[in-house]
Amino acid sequence: MRYRKDRYGEDLSLLGYGCMRFTKKGSSIDMDKTEKEIMAAYDAGVNYFDTAYMYPGSEAAIGEIFERNGIREKIKIATKLPQYLIGSAAALEKTFNEELSRLRTTYIDYYLMHHVTDVAMWEKLKKVGIIDWIKEKKESGIIRNIGFSYHGNTDNFLTILNDYDWDFCQVQYNYLDEVSQAGREGVRAAYAKGIPVMIMEPLRGGKLVNMLPSGALEAMKQSGRDWSPAEWGLRWLYDQKEVTVVLSGMNSLEMVEENCRVASESYPGMLEEKDFEVLEKVKKCIMEKEKVGCTGCRYCMPCPKGVDIPGIFRSYNLMYTESKREGRFQFAQTVGLTKEPAFASQCIGCGKCEQHCPQGIDIREKLKEADRALRPLPYKVGINVVRKFMFRNVKEKKS
Repeated sequence: MRYRKDRYGEDLSLLGYGCMRFTKKGSSIDMDKTEKEIMAAYDAGVNYFDTAYMYPGSEAAIGEIFERNGIREKIKIATKLPQYLIGSAAALEKTFNEELSRLRTTYIDYYLMHHVTDVAMWEKLKKVGIIDWIKEKKESGIIRNIGFSYHGNTDNFLTILNDYDWDFCQVQYNYLDEVSQAGREGVRAAYAKGIPVMIMEPLRGGKLVNMLPSGALEAMKQSGRDWSPAEWGLRWLYDQKEVTVVLSGMNSLEMVEENCRVASESYPGMLEEKDFEVLEKVKKCIMEKEKVGCTGCRYCMPCPKGVDIPGIFRSYNLMYTESKREGRFQFAQTVGLTKEPAFASQCIGCGKCEQHCPQGIDIREKLKEADRALRPLPYKVGINVVRKFMFRNVKEKKS
């Protein structure tokens, strides 16, 4: 296993264990199987294990496994505060103590504000006293590193990144999400500040393994590399010095073995030009099903009315390159649940965006088309309900 340093010089395994997708036996986690997989990863050198308050049974499961095997002091636990449920300092303390109890530990190595999509969520936590709370917990050693996990657009990521002295961050990033969410720009910005970057969804929940078009698989096969689709995705990330840990939700011994092998062989700058050419072919095959030829260059931005044009088109395309559900889910995360509405319905048809689009896209018409697909009535109602819950003290302009 290869290792990269955290902010304070601690060694972290290049491969981290994502603890969200443990195998179930009935409605509960299959503890025997999960323990074998976790211990196989540990024996291969994995020392970073990522869970969360909202992963059903996960914190309790790994707490039990680490205690039974006597390895708590030899590994790093990352877990997360469900910030969307926190409305007071009392709730903050209660939730954290519950996590300590579940994990059977007296301290957390890496603690994250979970699923941040907008600056407003961080501001809400500040109002309930999160800054002083973090200071007290870090000074006492109960929390060793503080960070945030992020699902939103690049601009909001950069604002949050620069608003506090973070120890690390966690972002969704893979060869398809190079210019979406925090994106390469966000990853490089964190690295420039000396902030370690943990990667989630490196294979898009398995979609870059199990849902690749035949043309993409053929490009990999003809590359001369004896790499599986998963290996291509992981090596693309490991090739970047800005990446600290890549999380994988491993739920078989075969997956553990393959991922540990790849991590042990990988290092920054290992990919050759021909490898990047293969991945470009793969992306092209995936994008053939896209509805809008948007590259995410953001030349159309900022929109004078706040419409997130590239975010909307990215989500619209996902409806056809992956699934309608995935496209709408990404839309909710990156566009629908931001403090300031960014919906296509806010467009007034000024056409400024089209004047700057290198692809010559008929943006105004495509926005209407995308909005109809992404926000059918049930989704529109659902997003509005969630927005009222998340931003109930914030006045919004109607969309």
